[in-house]
Amino acid sequence: MIVPMAKMFLVARRGDRDRLLEALRDLGVIHLSPLEPAKAVLDEKTVTGIRDVERVLQILGGLEPAGQAPELEPAGAVHEVLDIQRRTAERQSRLAALERLLESVAIWGDVRVEQFEALRQAGLNVHFFAVPQELVDEIQAECVQPVGSVSGRRTLVAAIDRRREVHVPKAAQPVPLPSRDAPSIRAEAAEIQAAMKGDAQRLDELAGLRPAIENHLTELRQQADYTRALRGAMTDDHLFALQGWMPADAAPSLQGDLGRAGLAAAVKMVEPGPEEDPPTLIRYPRFAKPIEGLFKVLGTVAGYREFDVSAPFMIALPIFAALLIGDGGYGSVLLVALSIFYRKASKALGVQFTRLLLVVGATSLAWGFVCATFFGVLLYEPLISVDLTDESRSLMMKISFIMGVIHLTVAQLWQALRFFPDQRFLGKVGWATFIWGVFGVVGFFVLNEPVGDITYGLLIAGVALIVLFSEPVPNVAKRLLLGLAGFPLGALSAFSDVISYVRLMAVGLASGVLSSSFNELALGVGFLPLTIAVLLFGHGLNLGLAMIALFAHGVRLNMLEFSNNLGMQWTGYPYSPFVKQAIQEN
Repeated sequence: MIVPMAKMFLVARRGDRDRLLEALRDLGVIHLSPLEPAKAVLDEKTVTGIRDVERVLQILGGLEPAGQAPELEPAGAVHEVLDIQRRTAERQSRLAALERLLESVAIWGDVRVEQFEALRQAGLNVHFFAVPQELVDEIQAECVQPVGSVSGRRTLVAAIDRRREVHVPKAAQPVPLPSRDAPSIRAEAAEIQAAMKGDAQRLDELAGLRPAIENHLTELRQQADYTRALRGAMTDDHLFALQGWMPADAAPSLQGDLGRAGLAAAVKMVEPGPEEDPPTLIRYPRFAKPIEGLFKVLGTVAGYREFDVSAPFMIALPIFAALLIGDGGYGSVLLVALSIFYRKASKALGVQFTRLLLVVGATSLAWGFVCATFFGVLLYEPLISVDLTDESRSLMMKISFIMGVIHLTVAQLWQALRFFPDQRFLGKVGWATFIWGVFGVVGFFVLNEPVGDITYGLLIAGVALIVLFSEPVPNVAKRLLLGLAGFPLGALSAFSDVISYVRLMAVGLASGVLSSSFNELALGVGFLPLTIAVLLFGHGLNLGLAMIALFAHGVRLNMLEFSNNLGMQWTGYPYSPFVKQAIQEN
């Protein structure tokens, strides 16, 4: 549920300011809201410092610590990592430039620049020309020697004449001597690569300081929070005032908690006003806790006055994922792999998101038992057949549409409950009714099913409720006009939303066809190692595509179709209490 918030106003003596902030941070329940927002900002140095440490942790996060961790303070380690990153970028740029330079001097082979200079010192001025192949014989000099090819069907020719009487055709183009030679370029590149290798080894050593750097980041963030709290407060010579939000169920104990800390403060709690926008704190039902991981990945937060959609998301998403994956074998791979590597996956993806993927794996495995399909192989007579036959496609489409209609109906009726007893709740009931009528229309157009009297009745009843109660103004004529004006767009949207759920069938069927095709391809190879390689590559690719489909389609049906029918805007911001963060022991 979305936890009700209370707005807190607190005034204490200015002399108790630091003790008060420490006490509030120890309590860890107040989301501070600045009284003077223009002042509650961090200086550029602090922001840059935090950003630098975050970047360093990101760099070190993909490295395995090696060797002895250096005896460095975290700030020094951060500075060194950033220096290495800067040097690495510069060196990579230089290597790219050297590679281009090496290509430009390729026609000279391994001749060194000093060799040309030695010839000049000996009185031999060698001239080089790019000459069309057919005109090489027209060059007149004591010595004429083709030495290579250049672009455009031309030949690189060396000409020497101690009398300085070299005659070349007009089409000949002088080729200047290179400023660098290939051996020196390769030598410089080798030095740069050796330096980069040394820096990479140093980064592996610095990775051993990651826990200390994480603690350093925690300290910087806490100091930043403290600074924001100070600057966002209102202060005069005698008093210090704060405001913020806290869970309403924790509000009654605040005065007593401050008293036990030896602080005298005036505290006032009020309910949020209609124009105010409190932060959103969601207490997830235990079974729906894993869906929190998805919301963190997406970075979406429900508005304070919107709905806690964790339960319907947690029910619908694994079911949609199972239909999209369409294979029990892939579900078992997810389940087994995540169970074995649970700690590593939790560290990389987050505990709740890893648990969500475990639920997806278990649901996909269960669906695999229903359709009897594992890695593209039909193991026994399925309860529900998923194949390319017309009967199977029609059944899967119908299942997809039914799931979609139920999904959208839940959204509309949930809104109706929120509006009750306002007359608008009947308008939402009308949309839920109309959606079931649309299901009948979709069945007619897509599944070639007859439109029955029930469908007509649902459509008529739905339209009547929508037109009459979507905008329940007292003036009946205006009510009808407003209802009719908004209906066409809503009807098209309802039809489109129901049709959208056909993706569950289409993607799941495509996944099954792809896995079967890889099986046939692998078995037709006739060479066991290559057969195994094709199977691993094919099913790995298909599982990867299925996981992409989970986000592209499964998440979309919840975040767009369901949420739009529920009226969700996702305009919230997270409840972030002023709290003391734990420092890990190194």
